[in-house]
Amino acid sequence: MIELNKKDFEIKKIKEDLSSEAKNNEALASKSSEEIMTRPDVVDAKVYKLKSAFVNKSVFITLSYMEDGGRKRPIEIFINSKDLSRSHEYVMLTRLISAVFRRDADVMFILEELQGILDPEGGRFKEGNFYQSLYAEIAEVIERFFYDVGILEKPVSTVISNDGIVNNSIESNMGEYNMNNNFKICPACSNQTLKVENGCDVCIQCGYSKCDK
Repeated sequence: MIELNKKDFEIKKIKEDLSSEAKNNEALASKSSEEIMTRPDVVDAKVYKLKSAFVNKSVFITLSYMEDGGRKRPIEIFINSKDLSRSHEYVMLTRLISAVFRRDADVMFILEELQGILDPEGGRFKEGNFYQSLYAEIAEVIERFFYDVGILEKPVSTVISNDGIVNNSIESNMGEYNMNNNFKICPACSNQTLKVENGCDVCIQCGYSKCDK
C-alpha cells in the first residue's frame, strides 16, 4: 500500500526518468543530423549523354559534387530523357542515389548494386561491351564521373610485352570468350547461355524458351 506522503517522491522519480530519456533522444538526433551532408547553395556538376542499348532516346545524366573536409564527395544525381515512359523510374532512382550520396555511404556499393540488376528482356551489347540492364549503363557513367572529378583514383594500367609470343592457353580462353559473347543473359537461370534458334530465345543451360510462353 502506497502512503500519501510518498506521492511527491514517486512523481519526481518519473520526471527524472523522462528527462533523461529526452536527453538521450536529442543526442541521437543531433548525431544522425551531423552524419547527413547538407547541400550547399552552389555545387559543381558534370553532364553525361548516354546512348543506351535499352531505350530509344538518349539519356542525360547530371552528377554534382562538393568539397568536404579536403576531399570531393558526390551529392546528387539527375536523369532526364525525351522518352517519358520511364520518367517515374528515373525520379525514384535519382532520389534514392542522392540520399545515399549525402549519407557518405560507400560509393562502390552503389555501383555494384546497379550493375547487378538484370533486365527482364535480357542483356544487350553496346560498343563491344555487354550490359545486363540500363541501370548497369548508368552505373558505368557514375563510375566514370567518380574518376573524372577525382572521387576515385584511376587504376594504373600496365602493358606486358612478351616479344610476340602468344600463349596457347590465352588463345583458347579468348576463343571461349568470343563464343560466349553470342549469348544473352537467361531470365530463368541468370547465366549467359541464351541464344536465338529459329527466331526464339532458347537457353542451353536450363532449357528456357521465350516462345513456350
